[in-house]
Amino acid sequence: MNKARTFTLAVLGAVAACSPMAADAGQKATQSAAPTTHPVSGLPVIPLTIAPAGKPHAFRVEVARTEPEQARGLMFRTEMGADEGMIFPMSPPRDAAFWMKNTVIPLDIVFIAPDHRIANIAANAVPYSLAPIPSAGEVMGVLELNGGRAAQLGIKAGDRVDW
Repeated sequence: MNKARTFTLAVLGAVAACSPMAADAGQKATQSAAPTTHPVSGLPVIPLTIAPAGKPHAFRVEVARTEPEQARGLMFRTEMGADEGMIFPMSPPRDAAFWMKNTVIPLDIVFIAPDHRIANIAANAVPYSLAPIPSAGEVMGVLELNGGRAAQLGIKAGDRVDW
């Protein structure tokens, strides 16, 4: 369930998946600010913040920019840290849908509107499912987190996401 495949609703073409990045709790602030690379995917890892109820929560997320990176996403991953995830930037913004093909762990799929606000969240997407999970309108990005993490942190539609 550690991945979802992305495809636009118009074409339903697969393009997304997820993958996590672990931050070393012992790193100094200067080290954590430096760009890092995920040891499994080789993707860049960046900070991302969501502010549920005005209380910012920091994540470290892998960035899947290219179509092949998005198509692979978090497929075949068996674990992901609590504050890890994968972001799928979309430029230009568009309607999107994900699926859980070859994704082992449950995921929360967070659809981010062009104004950086959460449009909708598909909570606990079912591992291996081929059912499309659509955005509620055009999105500039999609964030995948561990299943149940959004509810645990009180993250909801309308919250701001910055990366």
